[in-house]
Formats: sequence, structure tokens, C-alpha cells
Amino acid sequence: MKKLLIGVTGLVVVALGVLVWSLNSGSSGADHAGSEDITKLVADLSKGDIKAQSASIDSHQLIVINSDNTESTYELPKDEFFVSIAPYINDTHPCAIHNLATCRGEMKNEKFDVLIVDLEGSVVLSETMQSQANGFVDLWLPRDRKYRVTITYGDKTATSEISTFENDNTCIADMQLV
Repeated sequence: MKKLLIGVTGLVVVALGVLVWSLNSGSSGADHAGSEDITKLVADLSKGDIKAQSASIDSHQLIVINSDNTESTYELPKDEFFVSIAPYINDTHPCAIHNLATCRGEMKNEKFDVLIVDLEGSVVLSETMQSQANGFVDLWLPRDRKYRVTITYGDKTATSEISTFENDNTCIADMQLV
């Protein structure tokens, strides 16, 4: 009887351990959301629809630290590169890796004409876009390319060359409108 009780107790302990491990493994390992899911998650974090302490996005993953200090990691699409641009007139900040939860740009909820041309001369994007409440314009561009970005605001323009290779910047905060 004593052996049976020890055996059952051992099985319960193992089963509870497996359950706890499976519940926590998603917060420490890479989550595999589909590309539509990850782009929506990034947009919701950037707009503030989902709150987080931190949501840093580099060239290959998004790392979210929630208000309860749990961490989730999401792999980005293999063919798309996230970049967030904060055009400015007076104030900016140094930045390389964008944080969807904490980065703030000067020009909030403003309309800009955005033109993105690849180095072969093909227009990738040409439209009027509105910056979000955080002052950034978020873009998903094809990976492994170089682009010339021109942003126009009234009679002011900023032009910069960006690229979407592994370890390139996801936060572009040096485009001063002059």
C-alpha cells in the first residue's frame, strides 16, 4: 500500500511538473504566430491597443514584456522587414531598435507623403500616411534590399537611404524635415 501511495504521488508530481512546464514554455521560447497575426500584434502594440512595459522589435523578432513581467518572443515573417520612421522638425532621439511601447516621435497624428523607391528605381510605396499617436509611421518592407525614403510634410522634405538586411535598424528617427 505504501509503495502504491509513493508511486501515485510521484506520478502526480511529474504530471504537475509537465503541466507547469507546458504553460510557461510559451513565454520563454519563440512563439510562432502567423505573419498576419504578428503584423496585427505589432500594429496593436504600436497604436497602444495592447499595453506592454516593453515591446522591442529588431530585424528578426518581437520581444514583449507584459505588465506582469512575463516575456513573449515572436519570430517575424521571413520575407518582410519591420521599420518605423519618426520624421521630425525640432526634436528626436537616438534609436536603432524600435520599441513599440516606449519610443515617441515629435510629430503625432500628422499626415505625410511617403515615397519609397528601391535602388533599381522601382516604386515600392507612394502614399499619404498618417503618423500614429506615438509619432511614428510603421512599414513592412521586403527584406534584403536598400531603399531611398522621401517624406514630405507641407513644404518640408526629408530623404534617407535605409536597408532591410539582418541586423539593420528598425527605428529611423534621424529624418529631419527641412
